[in-house]
Amino acid sequence: MKPILIYCYDAYCGWCYGFSPVLKKIEEKFKGQFEIEVLSGGMMIEENVAPIEKIAPFIQAAYARVEELTGIKFGEDFLWHINHPDQSDWVMNSEKAAIALCIFKEFYPEKQLSFASDLQYALNYEGRDLDDDEAYRHLLEKYGINPEAFYSKLKSDEYKEQAFYEFALCKQLQVTAFPAVLMQLSETKFHLLAKGFTPYEAMEERIELVLAEQGRGARAT
Repeated sequence: MKPILIYCYDAYCGWCYGFSPVLKKIEEKFKGQFEIEVLSGGMMIEENVAPIEKIAPFIQAAYARVEELTGIKFGEDFLWHINHPDQSDWVMNSEKAAIALCIFKEFYPEKQLSFASDLQYALNYEGRDLDDDEAYRHLLEKYGINPEAFYSKLKSDEYKEQAFYEFALCKQLQVTAFPAVLMQLSETKFHLLAKGFTPYEAMEERIELVLAEQGRGARAT
């Protein structure tokens, strides 16, 4: 089988937002050498769904560190909600963004990394509420997706089940924090490439080592 890079992320994960440029660079560097599968991890679902008032203090303490280590910038419109949580109606819920990604993958499976990155930019820079249906409309225009078809799917049980399947799959892969990246080489063989934010150079080196091992294995058989 062709190697698959599995990226376990969550739309509400600030470290994943900072990691997006690294993975986009990896995708460009290794074009065609492996498939890329983005899985939503369900960081904030069910009992972990929380109003912004509850989460804001944590983000206030963490976002500057994410900026410092990754070079990413959080937008003023996002930070307004973080700094004025008592005036914000945001509810942090990973479910709808995960459903949107499942729908998008059906239209453009080869662009799923770009779409996941766009979702995070929409939240963390543009300050769009990913729990609001309208937060996705500008991306439908960008990717040429029919809004009526998208919103019909967004409300269907089928894609909700797909999203929860992805949450379960991340657990099955023993992913306990985001971002996480694995390389699947066979039905049973996985390499953990990243657990938490990892710089580009380290990612590149690890991937090259795994692909070299795969090449040696293929020649041996």
